[in-house]
Amino acid sequence: MIQLENISRRFRADEIETTALADIDLVVEAGEFLAVMGPSGCGKSTLLNILGTIDRPSDGVYRFEGEDIARAPEARLARLRRDRLGFVFQSFNLIDELTIRENIALGLAYRTMGSAEKRERVTAAMDRVGIAHRKDHHPHQLSGGQQQRAAIARAIVGDPKLILADEPTGNLDTENGAQVMNILTELNGEGATIVMVTHSPAHADIAKRTVHMLDGRILTSARRAA
Repeated sequence: MIQLENISRRFRADEIETTALADIDLVVEAGEFLAVMGPSGCGKSTLLNILGTIDRPSDGVYRFEGEDIARAPEARLARLRRDRLGFVFQSFNLIDELTIRENIALGLAYRTMGSAEKRERVTAAMDRVGIAHRKDHHPHQLSGGQQQRAAIARAIVGDPKLILADEPTGNLDTENGAQVMNILTELNGEGATIVMVTHSPAHADIAKRTVHMLDGRILTSARRAA
């Protein structure tokens, strides 16, 4: 599904240039569950942003399903994000003025489908993560775990092929973190490809493969023992 070749990302501020990623080579197969670990500032989130086409590499090739999209027009990347990608963030990124049902429906905002189909998809996504009983509540009325489940529902309502999760359990207690990991594991079992940034060794062990990063480079890649 994903092939990165010699991906680098540099940031310049005044006269100072910082290298966030350096010569990254990475292949993610369709249906894989990949965990990305490493200390703060090692480039994990930058890598995830490039995978999600939120950011662009300074150099290198990014092939998504065989297509080099590293320098594709923004309109093409917007369609890719809309149709193929789902995002889960540590801070949930729900809109307080909207109900949970309305927040989840945002995942279909730019899809060309009828209102009845959208309602069906939103209902199915809420049921999938066990949040339907909170559909008319607002985010501030929910616990952290419930908010993250709503965020996952928003990410999967469009049936994405790739889910990118940036510290999805970082703001949760142990029990709610385990529930979120169970949902991600089930989604992977149903065919979704997942790339997850995490600081938790226990949660990384749930993934099928873990890569460790340091100073913008991938140091190791290890598959979980069967």
